[in-house]
Amino acid sequence: MSRAAYLRLATLLLVWAAWEALARSGLVFQGVVPSSLTVLASAASELGSSNFYPHLWRSAEEIGVGFAIGSAAGVGLGTLMGVAVFLGRMAHPYIHVLAPTPKIIFLPVLMILFGVDIGSKIAMGAISAFFPVVVATYDSVRLVPPVLLRVARSFRASRWQTVVKVYFPSMLPAVVTGMRLGLGVAIIGTLLAEIKLSNRGLGFLAIQRYEGFHIPDLYAVLLIIFVLAVAANIAIGRVADRLQRRHVISRRTPSR
Repeated sequence: MSRAAYLRLATLLLVWAAWEALARSGLVFQGVVPSSLTVLASAASELGSSNFYPHLWRSAEEIGVGFAIGSAAGVGLGTLMGVAVFLGRMAHPYIHVLAPTPKIIFLPVLMILFGVDIGSKIAMGAISAFFPVVVATYDSVRLVPPVLLRVARSFRASRWQTVVKVYFPSMLPAVVTGMRLGLGVAIIGTLLAEIKLSNRGLGFLAIQRYEGFHIPDLYAVLLIIFVLAVAANIAIGRVADRLQRRHVISRRTPSR
């Protein structure tokens, strides 16, 4: 392992040791800060229960569909704003104002429009993911090197060919960063919506455990959410790296 990997592992072990020391010190009520071993046992119990998986699938569906819709809309509009300068100047102030706004304030409106079931949760995830992606996409389009655009024009590339061959490869790293941020806020927004009003999902399960003061079970649900979010984030990065490598290989391969 590299030195950075050792430092990351050491940091993780230090956080775990600090948690365990605090749980065993008696300085705080053990029900509030339970032992990590108790939390892991609760997590295993949750994963071993058939009642857990309907909540997992519901949250996965809401987050996945909402994230896909929000990301697609963000990439599409951000690219259009960057390519069409007039549209970008017109729409950017609205995006700039709405992007930092807490998206949870839109939840009552979304419930009116889409109902209190899965529709409003998907919409919440889509709105949450949309803004980080559209901001990252728009900024990345504006930072595409002008020399690449001049080369594309010299080869008489169409607008679509310029977007696919010039803009998208240059935008990819920034767009992936925006999607990673979008995934995080989509998870937060969806789970908050489930906590507010829902009868299924990991957010609903977490608030159920809290209201019953089953604190180890609450931490177990949060731990599972954290692990799944990290896995999804890593998956996005792996897909992006593969696309980037494929593009580099295609550029190096001479056409016949």
